[in-house]
Amino acid sequence: MKTLHVGLDDRSYDIHIAPGLLSQAGALCRAALPRAGRLAVVTDSHVGPLYGETIMSSLAGAGFQAELVTIPAGESSKCLSMLGRLYDAFTAQGLTRSDGVVALGGGVVGDLAGFAAATILRGVDFVQIPTTLLAQVDSSVGGKVAIDLPAGKNLAGAFWQPRLVLMDPACLRTLDDKTFSDGMAEVIKYGCIRDRAFFDFLCAHSSRTAVMEHIESVLYTCCDIKRQVVEEDERDTGVRMILNFGHTVGHAFEKAGGYETWTHGQAVAAGMVAAERLGAALGVSDGDGFSELLEVLSAFGLPTHIDCDWSAIVEAVGLDKKGDGEAITMIFLSHMGRALPMKMKKEDVLQNLAHVCGR
Repeated sequence: MKTLHVGLDDRSYDIHIAPGLLSQAGALCRAALPRAGRLAVVTDSHVGPLYGETIMSSLAGAGFQAELVTIPAGESSKCLSMLGRLYDAFTAQGLTRSDGVVALGGGVVGDLAGFAAATILRGVDFVQIPTTLLAQVDSSVGGKVAIDLPAGKNLAGAFWQPRLVLMDPACLRTLDDKTFSDGMAEVIKYGCIRDRAFFDFLCAHSSRTAVMEHIESVLYTCCDIKRQVVEEDERDTGVRMILNFGHTVGHAFEKAGGYETWTHGQAVAAGMVAAERLGAALGVSDGDGFSELLEVLSAFGLPTHIDCDWSAIVEAVGLDKKGDGEAITMIFLSHMGRALPMKMKKEDVLQNLAHVCGR
């Protein structure tokens, strides 16, 4: 088993990575949550039938009174009404502040369940058990939890670190190719912003089969990069912003497609390409590795360009959480493997994006 320790002042935790880890969830949760008697296990309609029984059996074996709460699969569940449904389920179960929540699923489940845990009873402990590649390398680590609002993605949220993250790479075998590729966008992002050698490794192993042959090391590398960044900047006011490479324009693509046409990974992939082109136009990116980026994204079936209504881009830049008044911190690459945060006026970002997009 590979283990990473995320060292924070008051909410440190371990990330465990190993095949077959779901069956050990009960014992590991008991060690992380020694006072808990009840656990609410939040999952979705896709994941529950696959792994719900294994998790519930393991938790029962460790002495937990656990109840399964199943939400409809899909981004549309990350909303206020579903948050209210979780609150009702938690209170009906009789959760107290010494109990906890387990998020079993992808990023939607983790974000929603985590936000519910952060806010019910002013905060109860929770455990992340991510079952998709995107959730394993990105959303389950770092403590960002949120729901979507009609105005945009993740606009209501909190920082609430998990007490434990359990990653079973065997769960990835059940993903369809589109969902696997969705996660690969975030995997590739880590190489772009922090680790040129890792980026080169991905270029040389640019298929699902090749990545899965090294999946434990891939998960460990991505989580280790995020761990380092989060330990340095838990609240996303400095270096942690580099994790949003490709996300500013990417969120516009997601919203323009109603969060259904384009997945998060697809939108981020095209967003990274847009950011690189904008960085080159501004003279802050040397273009090193750009052709390789296009090739590796395409190899995993990810788009390098998405047509988007200009109003959606304007709105996304205006609402971006990296914004500060009339300014926004854009994330570029000075060269492949090195992110470059750059504070710009929003109007300048839009003017230069319009030029890059041929408007």
